Amino acid sequence: MLKTLLAEIKEYKKDSILTPIFMVLEVIMEVIIPVMMASIIDDGVEKGSISHVVLMGVCMLAVAMLSLTFGATAGKYAASASTGFAKNLRKAMFRNIQNYSFSNLDKYSTAGLVTRLTTDITNVQNAYQMILRLCARAPFMLICAMVMSFSISAKLSLVYLGAIVFLSVALFFIIKNAHPIFLHVFQKYDDLNASVQENVNAVRVVKAYVREDYEVSKFHKASENVYNLFVKAEKILTLNMPSMIFAMNTCILLISWLGAKMVVGGELKTGQLMSLFTYIINILISLMMISMAFVMITMSKASAERIAEVINEKSDLTNGDAPIKTIRDGSIEFKKVNFSYKKENTNYVLRDIDFSIKSGETIGILGGTGSAKSSLVQLIPRLYDTSTGEVIVGGQNVKQYDIESLRDEVAMVLQKNVLFSGTIKDNLRWGNKEATDEEMKRACELAQADEFIQKFPDQYDTYIEQGGNNVSGGQKQRLCIARALLKKPKILILDDSTSAVDTKTDSLIRKAFKEEIPDTTKIIIAQRISSIQDADRIIVLNEGRMESIGTHEELLERSYIYKDVFESQTKGADKNGEE
Repeated sequence: MLKTLLAEIKEYKKDSILTPIFMVLEVIMEVIIPVMMASIIDDGVEKGSISHVVLMGVCMLAVAMLSLTFGATAGKYAASASTGFAKNLRKAMFRNIQNYSFSNLDKYSTAGLVTRLTTDITNVQNAYQMILRLCARAPFMLICAMVMSFSISAKLSLVYLGAIVFLSVALFFIIKNAHPIFLHVFQKYDDLNASVQENVNAVRVVKAYVREDYEVSKFHKASENVYNLFVKAEKILTLNMPSMIFAMNTCILLISWLGAKMVVGGELKTGQLMSLFTYIINILISLMMISMAFVMITMSKASAERIAEVINEKSDLTNGDAPIKTIRDGSIEFKKVNFSYKKENTNYVLRDIDFSIKSGETIGILGGTGSAKSSLVQLIPRLYDTSTGEVIVGGQNVKQYDIESLRDEVAMVLQKNVLFSGTIKDNLRWGNKEATDEEMKRACELAQADEFIQKFPDQYDTYIEQGGNNVSGGQKQRLCIARALLKKPKILILDDSTSAVDTKTDSLIRKAFKEEIPDTTKIIIAQRISSIQDADRIIVLNEGRMESIGTHEELLERSYIYKDVFESQTKGADKNGEE
């Protein structure tokens, strides 16, 4: 874990090194001040030497100014190092998430990843800054103050050792019991964020069903869980401060009692006793800083583990040796393919899939809910890998291709259409970042999107809200199809991507595909038979198996599933027509 996180310090190593150096210089200045103070009392005040008092006073002022300067400089470098470290961690996490396969993403909830990128990063950032400042300053101050104390009176300094042992035991108890709770807290944070995210995304549904009270209750429950765990953890952490105060007060009482006896007995000077009081404060403040650092580290350890988990997660899909970067054509072949979302699971979602598609063919896929239609097409661009068997594209196993090159040649309009915040042009250029205005307009014409775009006041510069909430479902689908067409792919996959458009528009889109991109292999998943009945062949899936494959006419004769769906949709259409 530490190796993973520390690798992200990168260009902030200099700031990370300079911070403790300046902290040490600040400590040296602070350690010198009590010596000067003792000298003022013993050699100046008691001997009546005003010149010595003035000289030491000026020196103390200069040392104090140096201490302030070193401390401020250390703070500046610590802030730069910690914020830079946090920035690099976010980049590393986000970059690695982009490389995840779908199976990797299935391991994490969206809310969990968001929590890691925000709350967990902030915890680690704060801990790192504290480590740079306190874990350099506090131990060095502790050592220096102890050395100076023993040089003045070894006997009195033994009191400090007792305090250190007591506080070490208390810290061990606090850390051991608090860390598991904080680990559980951040898991509950995921649930809290998931509740918020789900509610915001589905706020229209919530209002439509008047479920505000239910959602508020659900959020309160998630929030209450986080609250209860934090209270439990904080109860343990609160033992830290009473332990520190008890140790400090005990030390002050013992030093006062024993020191006074030694001053009266002539074993110790008054100025030395005063400097010992200063050193005891320094020692105990150092111990307090160390305990605070340990508490912060305890809190952030759980966050650090969660961050490292995301960064260290390796994509299930990787390029092989010397990957092929050119895809010959859009031909596709499935050879005895079985597929499960979990590698160790033999309860396959797809079983015994075996068929071939010629380049340029139009293939329809039909099947009931849960028949694994989407799973089937997601194997083509290697969004998932097969459990057994092979998927061949352009004459080569998809695992032999460079993943980026393969996906550049496979345009896929997913079942859940997604538009990003930005203009229509910005969204279209996801398909081709170099696309000209004419190319975008042509793609939109083919997808039957240009007509409604022209009606917008800003036309192609119309701003799309996050998730495409300011356009209809059918408009969103057509924009996503246009975006896919701009890739000029060898294979185009439409995963139920025209379900929200009317049959006329659907027919026009299919006609445009046939006339404008005849060499592109087109795979269309649809619930309406009218969307795929003109396809060269249609695959019928049933519970993850290929029930039948053939033309519309052939399937009407030999596929009871296809015939049943066709008759139910035809009768429904006839009934509507009669009405």
